Amino acid sequence: MNVSKLVVDSLFAAADLRTDGRRPWDARVLDGAFYGRVLRRGSLGLGEAYMDGQWACDDLEEFAYRAVRGGLERGSKAVHGALAGALGRLGNQQTRRRSRRVAERHYDLGNDLFGAFLGRYKNYSCGYFEGTDDLDVAQRKKLDLVCRKLGLGPGDRLLDVGGGFGELARHAAESYGCRVTSINISDEQIGFARELCRGLPVEVVKCDYRDVAGRYDKIAVVAMLTHVGHKNYRRFMRVMRRCLAPGGAMLIESVGGNVSLARCEPWTDRYVFPGGVVPSIAQLGRAFEGLFVLEDLHNFAPSYVATLRAWHRNLRAAWPRLAASGRYAERTRRMFEYFFLTVAGAFRARGLQHWHLVLTPAGAPAPACRLS
Repeated sequence: MNVSKLVVDSLFAAADLRTDGRRPWDARVLDGAFYGRVLRRGSLGLGEAYMDGQWACDDLEEFAYRAVRGGLERGSKAVHGALAGALGRLGNQQTRRRSRRVAERHYDLGNDLFGAFLGRYKNYSCGYFEGTDDLDVAQRKKLDLVCRKLGLGPGDRLLDVGGGFGELARHAAESYGCRVTSINISDEQIGFARELCRGLPVEVVKCDYRDVAGRYDKIAVVAMLTHVGHKNYRRFMRVMRRCLAPGGAMLIESVGGNVSLARCEPWTDRYVFPGGVVPSIAQLGRAFEGLFVLEDLHNFAPSYVATLRAWHRNLRAAWPRLAASGRYAERTRRMFEYFFLTVAGAFRARGLQHWHLVLTPAGAPAPACRLS
């Protein structure tokens, strides 16, 4: 009798999942080693087994949706204990040295790879799917939404924290007449952003947020806060407050969690965003208490489901060309596929949120930021 199979099947059954079923969301086990791997390593083993082709699923997004709704992760934690959580609470996963890992192991994988699935606008963040089902339109709408919520205008000095491939910096400079300083620690993204913003009043700087200097009228922090870490939220807010001019405004765009966590889910931590952690509203509130006033909170999490689905479609279409280049292995494709579709399922299940927070210094006039 395969004890590992019995235990894994019982955990799956609690979430209305099967390992030998015929429904599109059931896992098709292709290698019997799958059971022991999942039992020993929990969600880390589940993701690794998918990357290695030990199981498949016709509807991976629905699998993840049911897993989150059914509490599969809670059952896995009950089996594996709370060691990872304890380590996250004790250690700082985002020291200056450790923060480099996510750039070196993920963001620097290759601009051709990211460009293949991101679409026309190289935004590695959620689009705004209001009134459209087109990724490129949704990304343009999101860029504009950020700028309008900040009330950007000609001559404004904008600090773009974690500026990615430079799309927000370019949009703010071209469409709103801003002078932009965009900071980043990914060499690949910095090179792309400098070329994208050539000829515009945009300075792209390799800089850790802890070292940023100067004074800015507005600050945008888009898809970067998950790389700060719960032990550093307060320090991050202090730095931003020091850099923001009186009467200015800061917009934070971030994936958010329903509960406060100290560490990322193990597979995501190992293969996608090393050291990352999804913040909760409670953690962010404590971090900016006494420094900023929360002017607006906008949750548009359903748009991330549409974004992730579009990225997955684009990656599938581009993969023959990427594979032919010899730079990327099939395991890389399966890693991104697992990431896109399981996270889409988590958003659908409301296990993850996606927020815009507009913050102003205490005492500053309220901005006209409640937009849609």
